[in-house]
Amino acid sequence: MAPSKKKRPRRRNTTQAKPRVQGWLTSDTDEIERRRLRGRSEAIQIEALEPKYEFFGSFLARSASSRSCHVEIRSLTEESNSCDCPDHRVNKLGTCKHVEATLHRIQKRRKRRFLEAAAQGSPRIEIYLDRRDDRIRIQWPRGVRTRSRAKELLSAFFSEDGVLLADPIGAVPALQRAIAKASSRVRAKIRLSREVNDRLEELQRRAAQAQARQAFETDVAAGKRSLDVVNMPLYPYQQEGMLHLAFAGRALLADEMGLGKTVQAVAACELLRRLYGIRRVLVVAPASLKAEWEEQIAKFTGLPSLIIQGPRAARLRQYAEPAFFYLANYEQIRPDGPEINERLAPDVIVLDEAQRIKNWQTKTADAVKRLASRYAFVLTGTPIENRIDEIYSIAQFLDPAIFGPLFRFNRDFYQLDERGRPIGYKNLDELHRRLHPIMLRRRKEDVEGQLPARTVNTYFVGMHSEQAERYEEYKVRVARLTALAQRRPLKKEEMERLQKWLACMRMLCDTPYILDQDCRVSPKLEELENILNELLEDGDHKIIVFSEWQRMLELVREMAGEMDIEYAWHTGSVPQPKRRAEIRRFKGDPECRLLLSTDSGSVGLNLQAADVVINLDLPWNPAKLEQRIARAWRKHQKRPVQVINLVCEHSIEHRMLHLLEQKRSLSQEVVDGSGAVKEMALPSGRAAFLEQLGKLMGHTAAAPAPVEPKRTAERLEQFKEDAIARWHERLDLLEAYGSGAERTVLAVVDRKDEPLETSLKQAVAEHFPARTPCLELLDRTTFDTIQRLIEAGVLSVSPNAAGILHRSPAVKARQASLLEQRLAEARKRFGEAERKQQMARVLADGDFAVEAILPLKEAVETALQSLAGLLGEPNGGEIPLGLIESRLVRENLVPAETISLVAQLRESDSIGGEDRARSLLDQGDMLFQHTAEAFDRKTLGSDHAEVLFHNEQAVV
Repeated sequence: MAPSKKKRPRRRNTTQAKPRVQGWLTSDTDEIERRRLRGRSEAIQIEALEPKYEFFGSFLARSASSRSCHVEIRSLTEESNSCDCPDHRVNKLGTCKHVEATLHRIQKRRKRRFLEAAAQGSPRIEIYLDRRDDRIRIQWPRGVRTRSRAKELLSAFFSEDGVLLADPIGAVPALQRAIAKASSRVRAKIRLSREVNDRLEELQRRAAQAQARQAFETDVAAGKRSLDVVNMPLYPYQQEGMLHLAFAGRALLADEMGLGKTVQAVAACELLRRLYGIRRVLVVAPASLKAEWEEQIAKFTGLPSLIIQGPRAARLRQYAEPAFFYLANYEQIRPDGPEINERLAPDVIVLDEAQRIKNWQTKTADAVKRLASRYAFVLTGTPIENRIDEIYSIAQFLDPAIFGPLFRFNRDFYQLDERGRPIGYKNLDELHRRLHPIMLRRRKEDVEGQLPARTVNTYFVGMHSEQAERYEEYKVRVARLTALAQRRPLKKEEMERLQKWLACMRMLCDTPYILDQDCRVSPKLEELENILNELLEDGDHKIIVFSEWQRMLELVREMAGEMDIEYAWHTGSVPQPKRRAEIRRFKGDPECRLLLSTDSGSVGLNLQAADVVINLDLPWNPAKLEQRIARAWRKHQKRPVQVINLVCEHSIEHRMLHLLEQKRSLSQEVVDGSGAVKEMALPSGRAAFLEQLGKLMGHTAAAPAPVEPKRTAERLEQFKEDAIARWHERLDLLEAYGSGAERTVLAVVDRKDEPLETSLKQAVAEHFPARTPCLELLDRTTFDTIQRLIEAGVLSVSPNAAGILHRSPAVKARQASLLEQRLAEARKRFGEAERKQQMARVLADGDFAVEAILPLKEAVETALQSLAGLLGEPNGGEIPLGLIESRLVRENLVPAETISLVAQLRESDSIGGEDRARSLLDQGDMLFQHTAEAFDRKTLGSDHAEVLFHNEQAVV
């Protein structure tokens, strides 16, 4: 049925007063009057495009604040006129300010003729789209004859009340063909509105999308096409999301956090590229996620991506650079929007974390909605956080016609009191029905059978300016020592400073508060708040938040209190009985949703109640990271586990990701045996140290010395065979040190005599004629004395690599016996360290945590001395931090966190209160647990002394 015809109020030559409305309580009449007022009061220029039709023609309406609009006037008394502006298209009023400005202009100074024309109506047959109900209608002129050619031609297409009878997709083209075949005289009497074609194209596009998806799925079933469009296979629900985005054209993906919305969007873009040849995708995301998008794109596709950054002039150049994905943040859209439309002209726009446009009143939301593209994807796990008009703002970006203008949305879905104030919601089922064509929403429980055991998401967080300034200070210091290390080995105190400053850089990646309690800035904390809001509103998640630094967790604890989130606290500052109570509360209390833990909670705890693990910072060792995750992702876990890493962008922490992945890949290759890596170079210790330090600092370290050519290696092998053949009974040991002209050959024999020394020198000269090495000859007694001096710490081992050419059985036996003695002595000394550590723990459990620091320090130093002696290092006094890093951590005898623990204990005069003391005690527990396990491993058994010997000879 036709919509009710409302008679236009009598027009006045003077501007009417603004309609009085209360709150959101408006009627269609109120809204029409608002537009009438604007049309009369705003400076809108009207140009007649059909001058021969004084009133019922086409017009161009121009205003300084908006684009030119095409207006069609077919009635002077009813709201059935047309305009191609956005407001007219969605408001369902049949008018807009441009229509009202045109009516006001054409009646000005010709009121009498205007009234006469209003009574007579349009002289043409008007076929138009009635925006009040989105139906195509026909309006006959007054006095048209029933048997006229035009009426006979068009009546078959319309009902008695003037509505198009058939589906517009088929009926409109047939109607257009019929009109085209008519005589010019008949055609002149008919005006087919421009909006009819616009409506037809819209309907055809929707039908084509549905047909294209059906055809694609048919081809997939027939084996002609594949759903595997990215480098890694998608889960079935992700394939469904990819198809939804690609074939809906402008769509909302509202999957719960952790289901992989990013990869679904990337896959949809790749599918559109293959099917339709799209070339440019603009991704708009929070600045902290741009690097994550870059990594995901590189992981799943081979398509080029470009991060938009820098000042405006640089950004404008970047929009014209060749790429496929252009990664911008919301703050850049406000100033760059017009240039993005003009220079980039994206085929697809992806809005990630679209909460940024949920408030329709913001300038950012307005700028984003002015971006133009054929395809648009909105990704958000929380399309509604506080009010239903948030989903209105998102839908307005995708398709403004879904809900129409805000006044109509408020009227349709809010309960309003007599003063126009919202007091509740209504018609929510209708709201969902309207969203259904564009929105796809899945929760973890919906796709539980398809989910992997765990998913990992990394969020990159930028630095605060104050944070960056302090970080840069330590970076400069480290850079100086790094440059020095390129020229010579660092001294003990230099290595200690280097380790300390690297640790400070890692702390600053979280917050300066760890080092300076007067500075509390932490962008990671802000990002964590957003993540927690999303997770806790979406299901019954239980979350473990890990940080290596207790002071970072203190800030999280304060934030949780402000957010009214109950939490459990598990750090070294908590006595053991209280820790167990905190764990029980986290497991058993549904209201306790957070566990805040240092690495004290990364081992030995079964926390299958949790299904989310958030790492506020990353440990050096990937095994430590796995230990954290394994608290939740373990046997009997019934739900998929989501891991979220917060990484400080463009920092040492960011660059650690690559090193962690290298270590993880090596472990997986050895343990899992995937066969992907056949061989891997093992550089010398100092070269490896410089290379890793260079990567962490973001620059390339000096290249290691070139590998000896094969020819030299062959000469060494020939020399060894010759020496063994000629002096086997007298030769105990043969080793080669250094390279080139600086090579030294060490020979240990039963006794020194001139004939043997002369013969050996001649053999060396024969095998190395170009660069004859220096020969050092020692007798057995002298060599054994040197070994005892090394054991006593009087002498130290050369830092140059030793190539063992030959060892006699007698030497092997003596060295094995020596290493067995080392192991026995190390075990004995470590037992002393454990007793001191137990004493420290007894004091702490008796509420004397601060007093326990001294025995803890003695325990740690004794343990380190035992391990140093085990490896043949001098073990008297304090062990240098550099040695801890280069030998003990590298051999996995102590955890990487030991360096930080030792540095703090050696500054025990500055240790703060009880909380700090308990944190150190907790780290001490971890050290002793890790080291006790190391002593039990087979590589430290007496029957494996050979392994220790090779470790001793390796470059450190």
